[in-house]
Amino acid sequence: MNVMGDKATLFETGRFVQPSGEEPTRDEAAEAAEEARRRLQAEAGDVESMSVLGAMLLRRGDLDGAEPQLRAATAAGDRAAANNLGVLLHQRGYPEEAAGWWRIAAVAGSAAAAHALGRHHRERGDEPAAEYWLRQSAEQGHPLGAYALADLLEHRGEADAGQWMRAAAERGHREAAYRLARALDRRAAADEGETGSDNGVDTETPAGAPEADEAEQWYRQAAARGHRRAALHLGAILERRGELKEAGRWYLTSAKDGEARAACALGFLLRDAGDTESAAVWWLRAAQDGDGNAANALGALHAERGETQTAERWYRAAMDAGDDNGAYNLGLLCAEQGRTAQAEQWYRRAAYAGHREAANALAILLLQVGDTSGAEPWFSKAAEAGSVDAAFNLGILYAGRGEDRIALRCYEQAAAAGHTEAALQVGIARLREGDEATAERHLRCAAGGGSAEAAYRLAAVLDARRPAVSEHELGESSLNVKTECEEWYERAASQGHRRAQVRVGMLAAARGDVVEAARWYRAAAEAGSRNGAFNLGLLLAREGSEPEAAVWWERAADAGHGRAALRLALVYARRGELAEGQRWADRAVALGPAEVTERAGRLRDALREELSA
Repeated sequence: MNVMGDKATLFETGRFVQPSGEEPTRDEAAEAAEEARRRLQAEAGDVESMSVLGAMLLRRGDLDGAEPQLRAATAAGDRAAANNLGVLLHQRGYPEEAAGWWRIAAVAGSAAAAHALGRHHRERGDEPAAEYWLRQSAEQGHPLGAYALADLLEHRGEADAGQWMRAAAERGHREAAYRLARALDRRAAADEGETGSDNGVDTETPAGAPEADEAEQWYRQAAARGHRRAALHLGAILERRGELKEAGRWYLTSAKDGEARAACALGFLLRDAGDTESAAVWWLRAAQDGDGNAANALGALHAERGETQTAERWYRAAMDAGDDNGAYNLGLLCAEQGRTAQAEQWYRRAAYAGHREAANALAILLLQVGDTSGAEPWFSKAAEAGSVDAAFNLGILYAGRGEDRIALRCYEQAAAAGHTEAALQVGIARLREGDEATAERHLRCAAGGGSAEAAYRLAAVLDARRPAVSEHELGESSLNVKTECEEWYERAASQGHRRAQVRVGMLAAARGDVVEAARWYRAAAEAGSRNGAFNLGLLLAREGSEPEAAVWWERAADAGHGRAALRLALVYARRGELAEGQRWADRAVALGPAEVTERAGRLRDALREELSA
C-alpha cells in the first residue's frame, strides 16, 4: 500500500479529540471556507482533502460525516486518516476495530497511532505490547508517546523512566514537566535528609540545591502551559523566596483553574497583605471545594471577630474534610469559652489522630484540673512527635517532682529545637553543675531568642570573668567603653528585668553618669525592686535630696531591705525624731543581714538610752 505522509494527524495532543489550547482559534468564517474548499477537492478525488475534511468533521463531533471521508482516505493509503479513523471507531465504542486501524497507521510510521495503540494495549493489561508501541512512538519524537512510555516504565520501577519523562517534558508535555519537577523536588529533599509530601505545597526543595533551580524551571514551563498544580508549586517556591507579587499571580492562575490549595494559599497572601476581605473570598472558594486548611482559616477569621458559631461551623467543615486541625481548633475555641469538657473531647479526637499540639493542649488541660498522671503520657506523645512546647512542659512536670535529670533531658530536647525558655533552664542547670561553657552556650541561645532572664544571667557569667581593674588603670576611655557583659545587662534591663536595671544603674554610677544611673534605678524601683529603691535613695542623698531619698528607702524597707531600714533610722535620729528612729532601727535589726543587725542594734540601744534619759 502506498502510504502518504501525515497530512492531518488529529491527535498530536491526545487520543481523544480536543482543540489545542496553545494554537489560535481559527475564525469561524475562515473555517467554513476551508471546509467548503476541502469538500470540493475531496469530491474531486483528492486524498489529502478527504483526510483533512474527515479530521475537521471529527473534531467538530460529526462522526457520521467524518467516517466516509476517513475510510476513503485510508483506503487510498493516508496514514493520518487511518489513525483518525481509529479514533472515530474508539469513540463509537469499537476499540478492537480502532486498534486495527491504529496498527496499520503505526506500521506505516504514524507516531500518533503508535501512541494510541500502546495506550490501547496497556488498558488491556498487555504491557509488553504497550511498551513496544509506546517506544516506537517515543523514538519518533512524539511527546505523548514519550510520556506514556515514561509512565509505564515508572510504574514498573525501571531506571530509564526518567529519561523518557525528560524527553516528553522537553517536547512540551506539561504533565511530564510537572512530574519531572516533582521528582527533582523529592531527590533534593532526600539529599538533604528531609521528608516531603507529594500531595501539597509543603514539600520544600532546599534552597541552593542544583535540583531546586531545575525543578523551578520545569514547574514554570508546565505552569505556563496551563498546569494548575505546577502553578501552585511555583507560587509556593516564589513565596518562600519572598517574591510575593509573582507568587500571588501564579496562585491566582491556579486558583482560577480550580485548584483549591492555590485558592487557600492566595487567601493567606492576601491576609498577610492586610486584605482580609479578599482573603475570605478565596478561602470560602477553597473551603467549598473541600480544602480543610481554608476552612480552618475561615474559622479562625470568624473566631477573631467574635462570631463563634460561624467559626465552629467552619472548624467542623475542616474536620469533615479530614483536617485534624479542625478538631484542635474546636478544642481551642471551647477552652476559650470555658467549655472544658467539650475542649477535652475535641483535643482528644485530634490527639488520637496524631495531632501533636492537640496532645500537648490536652495534657495542659488535664494538668490544670489536677490530673498529673493523665497529663504525662500526652506530653510524652506530643514530645515524641516533635512538639517543642510539649518537651518543655514535660521538663516542668519532672522538675516539679524533683526528677531533675529527666527534666534536664526534656529541656535539652526542647532547647535543641530552639525553645528559648528551655535553653534558659538548661543554662541554669549547667551553671549549677559548674559546666560554665555549656551554660554560656545555652544562655546565649536563650538571650538571643529574647529571654531577659537569660540575658541577665549571661551578663553575670561574663561579668564574673572580668579581671579587677586597679585604680591607676581607670581612665576616661576605659570607663566609657561598654563591655559585652554590659551590653547584655542593658538588653535585659530594656526588657524590664529589675535586677539587670539595678546592675546597669550601678555601672552607670561607676562611670559617673548620675542621670543614667538614676533613670535605671528609678525604673527598677517603680517595678518593685527594693535594691533599685535603696540605690536610688543613696544616689539622691549624695545629690543632696535626702527627703526624696527617705521616700525610696521607706519603700525599700517596707519590701524587706534591712540597709534601707538602717538608713531611715539614721535619718530620723539626725532629725531628732528619736522614737521614729528607734522604730526603724528595730526593723533593721529584724531584717538583717548580720552586719546591719549589729549596727542597727547599737543605734537602737543608743536611741533607747537617750529617750529614757
